[in-house]
Amino acid sequence: MNNVINFLKTRRSTTAKTMISGHINESDLNDILACGIRVPDHGALNPWSLTVIIDNARSRIGREILVPEYVRNYPEATEEEIFFEKNRFLRASAVIAVLFKPVSHPKIPSWEMELSTGAVCSNILIAAQSLGYAAQWLTEWYAYNKRLMMALGANPNKDKIAGFIYIGKKVTKPKERTRPNINEVVDYI
Repeated sequence: MNNVINFLKTRRSTTAKTMISGHINESDLNDILACGIRVPDHGALNPWSLTVIIDNARSRIGREILVPEYVRNYPEATEEEIFFEKNRFLRASAVIAVLFKPVSHPKIPSWEMELSTGAVCSNILIAAQSLGYAAQWLTEWYAYNKRLMMALGANPNKDKIAGFIYIGKKVTKPKERTRPNINEVVDYI
């Protein structure tokens, strides 16, 4: 069987909660990013951009943005929850924010641009996993936080965060999850 097909049929995300930060090879990161942007893109509009969060930026964003924003939104937050938010990005070696940045075009609808942005997320995830890294695509409360969006280069009035791709080191092999039965989700006409 083709190695690519076999990989895709068995691919599984490692949750960010179960990965740890470890060394990510710079050439691997560059390959992951190059694969990420090689997606279908009607009109070659590049309606997306990537912000790579590495090194000290992971803890700085936690301290300066995630903690104060979390406490503002959840004033009853426990010390444990605040500690978690402060260290959220430290679980991974790199966190790639994929920003959806729609472009005005007379013939290409925004929906197609959104799909292209989702393909960027998927390509990054698959590229990282194919190189043996733990990786997960997440969108949680902070993906909708205006202050974080601006810090990552997004305009909260028109852009969106399509996802954060966490890339780190596997501690254990990820467990398989329930997958749909192909006969229940595929029709032929």
